[in-house]
Amino acid sequence: MTLLRGLFWFGACWWAVLALAQTPAELPLAKDLHEVVHRVPVSVQDLYGRREQRQIPVTVFKPAGDGPFPMVVLNHGRATSREKMAQPTRFRYEQQARYLVGKGFVVMVPTRVGYGETYDGFDPETNGGCSQPRIEPMSLAASDQVLAVAEFARSLPFVDAARWWVMGQSVGGLTSVATAWRNPPGLQGAINFAGGTGGDPVGRPGRSCGTAQIGQLWKARAAQAQVPMLWLYWENDLFWGAQAPRDWHRAWLDGGGQAEFHQLAAVGQDGHSGFSIDMDRWVPWVDAFLAKAGVTQAALPPVPTPSGFAQVDEIDKVPVGAETRQSLYTRFLASPSPRAFAIGPGGAGFATGDWAVGRALGFCQARRGITCKLYAVDNQVVWRN
Repeated sequence: MTLLRGLFWFGACWWAVLALAQTPAELPLAKDLHEVVHRVPVSVQDLYGRREQRQIPVTVFKPAGDGPFPMVVLNHGRATSREKMAQPTRFRYEQQARYLVGKGFVVMVPTRVGYGETYDGFDPETNGGCSQPRIEPMSLAASDQVLAVAEFARSLPFVDAARWWVMGQSVGGLTSVATAWRNPPGLQGAINFAGGTGGDPVGRPGRSCGTAQIGQLWKARAAQAQVPMLWLYWENDLFWGAQAPRDWHRAWLDGGGQAEFHQLAAVGQDGHSGFSIDMDRWVPWVDAFLAKAGVTQAALPPVPTPSGFAQVDEIDKVPVGAETRQSLYTRFLASPSPRAFAIGPGGAGFATGDWAVGRALGFCQARRGITCKLYAVDNQVVWRN
């Protein structure tokens, strides 16, 4: 499942319209998130018994400082066509990684075998098709790569490999469930965002062809999982529909597993993309889940109270250059709420819509490595010198 991301560092509105986070090869690294890319060796086997070794790119984001910090391995979904799998993609999920880094995590985002630079016809995540889908081989192949990334993380001095979580969207959520039942060392919990496989939002909207097989597998493996889990789905998911995730959760419970389950209200045209377009609603659930493990650090600075520095429409008082006021702040004023505008040394950024404050700060500071502060939120100026 793919996500087309329009990311403009100067502060354009970022809307996710599919389900994978793609990255143009020329996109600069996010300096404020200390972004680097490693190549990690992995060995994976497909459902036909073919085993291959590859080097996969792993995007790493980290907080400022030496750490060691707890870690999240964040997993992407599956492309809906071979053409999309072959695109020169490095998965980043910068918006979501920014939230997790704000919580104090190192975030590692692997681009798994069969996508982007490792696309060469070997597809360890095929389930064999709708006639008789096999879910476990693809689950093991994907989670093998999570385990390899977690092992690699032990070599990084700023990572506390004894405290890590696995999270993912769509097939990445399926991957998170599989990682949980395998109980690797140091794993503290798992979060499944709209996890599953076998969906076709065009040909079979809301009806996955692997519904029964997923339920059977998860029921069989549930008792093996020893870590707490959070499952988040959306009512208008065009891949699975509303009922299948409830059935899967019931199968997990019937198999002796434990997982907190929430089905969020419809969002956008397809709730399967809720991980990317509904942060305002899922972040509180994840905050609460992580707080149970002692992770209570706020991901964003609190929004200041109105400062009286200026009225929101007094453009000439915005402490940025005239060109930025005219080109960027006027666009902010023309945008609907929720909205936020941030400024910093030599930079500015704005966002409107979902998770506006976090995205505005990110657009302002990401490529420059500067620290930005909020100037205005909605219709109030909150800037203080």
